[in-house]
Amino acid sequence: MVTAYLAFGSNLGDRAAAIAAAIARLGALGVGLRARSPLYETDPVTPDPQPLFLNAAARVETALSARALLDVCLDVERALGRVRPVDLALAPAPREIDLDLLLYGSEIVEAGPALLVPHPRLLHRSFVRIPLADVAERGLLHPVTGEPLDRAAPDPAVRALRDPP
Repeated sequence: MVTAYLAFGSNLGDRAAAIAAAIARLGALGVGLRARSPLYETDPVTPDPQPLFLNAAARVETALSARALLDVCLDVERALGRVRPVDLALAPAPREIDLDLLLYGSEIVEAGPALLVPHPRLLHRSFVRIPLADVAERGLLHPVTGEPLDRAAPDPAVRALRDPP
């Protein structure tokens, strides 16, 4: 079994329900939830106006390979209504649900642009770092930089929800 870390985001529809449904579907597909962060409302980081996001992170255990885990995440996205734009320039478009594979054990995986682990923008996104720190095992380090991932600096654009919607 491998410990992996996933990020969840949604800014369309019932955002909290979409994240909860994604976590439930992963569990039904054999991805064991070990910890889940609170929900955070976050400002979009896109040049075009978009609705606010809800973001979360989870620590999971799986017997799946990194590729298979990513494929399961993409299947869950599709099942919950995510349509990925064909034009990658439109990738920051609003979305019902987004799942990202952040870390897969301490492995570094480079299997084309679709599968890069650790996630290439992990260290630069407070909306990922803060929820990740909530679920990270004590002493978790970024496999490339060695930066601690079990703590994150606060960011006013990432606000914990006290009473999730």
